[in-house]
Amino acid sequence: MTDPEFVEKTPLDKSRDIITQLKEMQHYSKSNIEKLTAFWLQLDDELKLDAIAKRVEALLTVQNTFHEALESTIEDFESACEGMDKNP
Repeated sequence: MTDPEFVEKTPLDKSRDIITQLKEMQHYSKSNIEKLTAFWLQLDDELKLDAIAKRVEALLTVQNTFHEALESTIEDFESACEGMDKNP
């Protein structure tokens, strides 16, 4: 009997592992967006630190761009895996 820990992973299994890790990154990316938004609101509205608020806003824009690109990559990767699953 073969121990499952020592069975070589298939390319599809390895791809699914990568997708799982990308989804974890996506989760943290969304969390970063939420935190940056809260910081920006506080800096802009409550603390009236416009210069710093603009810098945080720039970070928020970059983080949002990353998040959208990551989401698109995950969708494309999942589609590619579906093809791998149908054609082993």
